[in-house]
Amino acid sequence: MSAASGAGRVLSLDTLVRLGRDTRSGHTPRQLPVPAGMTAPLGCDAVATPARLGPQLMPRLPCVGCVYADDAHWWWLLPSDSDYALDWPAPAHYARGALVPEALTTGRPRLIHRPEGTLPYSPPIPLYLALCRLTGTTPAWARPVSA
Repeated sequence: MSAASGAGRVLSLDTLVRLGRDTRSGHTPRQLPVPAGMTAPLGCDAVATPARLGPQLMPRLPCVGCVYADDAHWWWLLPSDSDYALDWPAPAHYARGALVPEALTTGRPRLIHRPEGTLPYSPPIPLYLALCRLTGTTPAWARPVSA
């Protein structure tokens, strides 16, 4: 499809620069696809969590978007810029453009959850708070400010 039709995927300048760097370094990231019949009007980023945390996170969320998994991680699709003013707690990994670094995958991530409807997103703030809770991390806005 042509970009003029409006159906093409728009990548930010940051994503294009990151793709260029990864290609030069010999690592080719994989982009998690938005499933057929779904749209991502807000763009798409992803956050990876260790696979052991995935089943604990699911019931803590008010709704769950598309989730991909491999043996090591669960990848949650989020609207672009869901890292704005958030420090995602370790061991999470934030991936702009839903580009999965080759070094973090153990095979091709497969879709394990697809929501009803047309939007692929998990809500980022509830996911962030649930992940902070499970990892014992204080959310960024609740941390003491140092002078």
